Amino acid sequence: MLVKDCMTRHPIMIAPETLANEAQQIMTTNRVRHLPVVGDGKRLKGLVTAKSFALKSDSISSLNVWEISRRLANLRVKDVMVKKIDILTASANMTVERAAVMLNEARQSALVVLENPDIVVGILTEVDIMNALQLMLGLPTEGIRVTIRMPNRKGEFQKINDFLNDKDWCVMGIGTYPSPRVEGDFYDMVLKLPDTTIEEVREGLGKIEDHQIIDIRDVV
Repeated sequence: MLVKDCMTRHPIMIAPETLANEAQQIMTTNRVRHLPVVGDGKRLKGLVTAKSFALKSDSISSLNVWEISRRLANLRVKDVMVKKIDILTASANMTVERAAVMLNEARQSALVVLENPDIVVGILTEVDIMNALQLMLGLPTEGIRVTIRMPNRKGEFQKINDFLNDKDWCVMGIGTYPSPRVEGDFYDMVLKLPDTTIEEVREGLGKIEDHQIIDIRDVV
């Protein structure tokens, strides 16, 4: 899956001169946490997040209540936004797993998707990535979710593939990862299989040599 397959296309965008309190209202009304700030041609200038509206205490400590009110009323988006140079960006053709690594390493909650080279075409958030993970593992489809542990060596996946072909079973979701907290070189495979039963899956996959079913459940 690529970023373009799960990003929010045509996100709400605002201009740098927009009042900060208006931007906050837009975010509240539309239940979004990020607003790309753009200039002519939807070219990225900055990004407004929920944290953008948090004022540093040292910036208002010497002001009285009227001065604080006046300052807040006159704040523009350009005064509180994250500058372009500090924004995490990606292309629409980047893989979703690479985008997830970028977000995780930067400890950010969203990245802005650009083309040609700084025109905003979308935004990808942690929520979008979680939704993509659900789709890749087949969560929206009812069926049997089974996790199989196998040695990390050539030919092991072929054993499962041969069994599935013999049974003429569909696979609605699949994922693999190194087996956690085990000695030796193993990996776990998660399969989502519709139109079958726990008993059939256990009876078939449970007999594959050197493979171990470590979790099986009916997901509805």
